[in-house]
Amino acid sequence: MPELSAAPPAIELRAISKRFGTVQANHAVDLVVRRGEIHGIVGENGAGKSTLMSILNGFYTADSGEILRDGKVVRIASSADAIRQGIEMVHQHFMLVDRFTVLENVMLGAEGGALLRRGAAKARAELRRLAAEYGMAVDPDAVVGELPVGAQQRVEILKALYRGAEVLILDEPTGVLTPQEADDLFRVLRALRAQGRTVLLITHKLREIMAITDRVSVMRAGEMVAHRVTRETSPEELGELMIGRRLRRENTKPAVALGPVLLEVEDLRVRDNTGVERVKGVSFALRGGEILGVAGVAGNGQSELLEALAGMRAPSGGRISLRGETVFPGGRHDPASLRAQRLAHVPEDRLRSGLVRGFPAMDSAILGYQDDPRYRRGGLLDGRRIEAEAARLMREHDVRPPIPTLRSSLFSGGNQQKLIVGREVERAPEVLIVGQPTRGVDIGGIDTIHARLLAARAAGVAVLVVSVELDEITRLSDRILVMFDGTVTGELPVAEADERRLGLLMAGAEAGVPPGAVAGNAMAGAG
Repeated sequence: MPELSAAPPAIELRAISKRFGTVQANHAVDLVVRRGEIHGIVGENGAGKSTLMSILNGFYTADSGEILRDGKVVRIASSADAIRQGIEMVHQHFMLVDRFTVLENVMLGAEGGALLRRGAAKARAELRRLAAEYGMAVDPDAVVGELPVGAQQRVEILKALYRGAEVLILDEPTGVLTPQEADDLFRVLRALRAQGRTVLLITHKLREIMAITDRVSVMRAGEMVAHRVTRETSPEELGELMIGRRLRRENTKPAVALGPVLLEVEDLRVRDNTGVERVKGVSFALRGGEILGVAGVAGNGQSELLEALAGMRAPSGGRISLRGETVFPGGRHDPASLRAQRLAHVPEDRLRSGLVRGFPAMDSAILGYQDDPRYRRGGLLDGRRIEAEAARLMREHDVRPPIPTLRSSLFSGGNQQKLIVGREVERAPEVLIVGQPTRGVDIGGIDTIHARLLAARAAGVAVLVVSVELDEITRLSDRILVMFDGTVTGELPVAEADERRLGLLMAGAEAGVPPGAVAGNAMAGAG
């Protein structure tokens, strides 16, 4: 990267502060971002990263402080102000209209006058030029809602470039991407840097920071605590700066005596909402005191498998048993009945299925368990008791801020996830199924959630974990089951599951251990 220190910074923030009620989201934050660099912003969930970038993008207005663009103080009180300054933000949850085409989404808000046909022709040509220049091929006439997540993200970036973005802010951009899609994104970011554009990357994934950024700034508890040249730091230093203490060493999995089979699945078949079969004859057995990890690239049937196990989706065939009792077919197979049989579920999409964003945290903390007598008095919900129980749960599971009355949507993704995990493990389940346990969660939150899952295992719970993060699967699991195109391509003890072999199984390129063989051996050894 050329040395640009003589030029004024592309962006400079001076003493930016922002408060939401009793929560100080940003306090006197300073930041300098050079033109033509990829600058990382890291910190735990709730550290203030997204708030700071939302101020830069005009979504929020700072209570105090200054924003400088190319050395000049500017006022950014709206997204329109930010766009005029060449600043655009790609949010973690995309701001696209699913029913519109790619071209319509790119043009939205920048139609080019009353004559839409003329504006559309111009936009189509510019979209084609930008896609070619940055290697982001996308069909302008494709309906956005029908595109994979990685392609939708490319549309967001193209939309920003079409509007003239010189500074591009990306908020947790790989949180919903497969590893292959993340690699493609990084190629695009390098191309943007090579063209002199400035990229601000908000992430909690330190390996990505080390791989793609030029410099990195660290936030903690709303304050900026450190700035580093990326090549002169390490993931360990950044992690410890983020959480303000030394990181705990890797969680170890002590030997646990295996209990009886608590969850058994035989030849399970599940269809999606369109009638397409997504789970095609999956079988496995899970015993108390073990963690079975399900690995695979997203979209290979894992979501439908989880929904079927949790009673959210009726299978089209096969059998599911809990503690030897058949719950499908012919049994009680719905979320409430399964919870009553001590099956707990942490859904992979916390916003869609794990909590209600408009509810206070205290209500999300009992979601699904609201009929429990402990939360009722005289047949009505006991608000004081619920608030007290939620406050205890938040303290014990490190949910920040520990304010039960705060709206669920105001918590960071990691703290929302800790609330949901805490809610489910507090029920003392016998079977715990967890989807994407740390998606969008920072390093400190990951540590906390992993410790909870390992504690459940040690207590004799049968734990099933679905994750697209191979590091997470190998760290937590005793056995790993790999899915590809709705089928099980292999089942391995974790000691035999190296990254190359797992990658081949995830791509359907290698036949693995026959499903059930490892479980059968484990049962024989425990007898």
